[in-house]
Amino acid sequence: MTDDVPAESFYEPLGGGRFAGTPATAGPWSPELQHGGPVAGLMGRAFERHEPVPGTRVARVTVEILSPVPVAALDVAVRVVRPGRRIAYLEGEMSHEGRTVVRASAWRIMEAPYRLEPVVHAPAPPPLPDLTPPFEQWHDLHVHGYLSAMEWRPVAGSFGEPGPGTAWARSRIPLVAGEADTPLVRALTLSDSASGVGSQLDLGKWLIINTDLTVALHRDPAGEWLCLDASLDASPGGSALCVATMADSSGEFGRVLQTLLVDERPFA
Repeated sequence: MTDDVPAESFYEPLGGGRFAGTPATAGPWSPELQHGGPVAGLMGRAFERHEPVPGTRVARVTVEILSPVPVAALDVAVRVVRPGRRIAYLEGEMSHEGRTVVRASAWRIMEAPYRLEPVVHAPAPPPLPDLTPPFEQWHDLHVHGYLSAMEWRPVAGSFGEPGPGTAWARSRIPLVAGEADTPLVRALTLSDSASGVGSQLDLGKWLIINTDLTVALHRDPAGEWLCLDASLDASPGGSALCVATMADSSGEFGRVLQTLLVDERPFA
């Protein structure tokens, strides 16, 4: 582990569906509150492992964030609501000290036949940059958690620069200690960064928090490096919406959607 990575993994398994969040899960607003990426990854991991059916894959995950998720011990539970050989609907919950902090759902569907000709309209992603720039600190955001646990190679825009953005990224550490991340977990762990990569709002002035996250994948991603191309729309008297495309070296594989609360940042 390098000096700038805050932990060896995002979570330590405690057994029985219980996980301890490490400092690497902390988001940009507080070292005590988790970023949504690891949270989504942990829910996706639970969906994949719950009563798996050969020949199917998790194609869509929605995470509803009911309250800030603390960097602490969490309990994760999943159930099948609509079982099926070709299509199944699953629901899950994440709780802290008996209080539900996240609800999530997933569709698990049968894999498309290999004879199906691919149909992809999105352009090919930009090449992966050769170098990882140093992570610049700005404003008073907490960067020594999730942001440092991921390796970022921006192509257009940056976290401290308002505007649509494109960035390649990969996790420096596994989601759960002692495990290799699955393709779904890698995609979900990155996905909640869409509003950071693509925000047109000044993070030094505005508090931007997503209430939910939906990730829909028409195929599983390949490789460690994934590309996130994101943009944000906001209106006075409303809220904000972030939309992103996810791709790997072979091309686009999915979409991300976030509903965002926008408010003035409180300053001490």
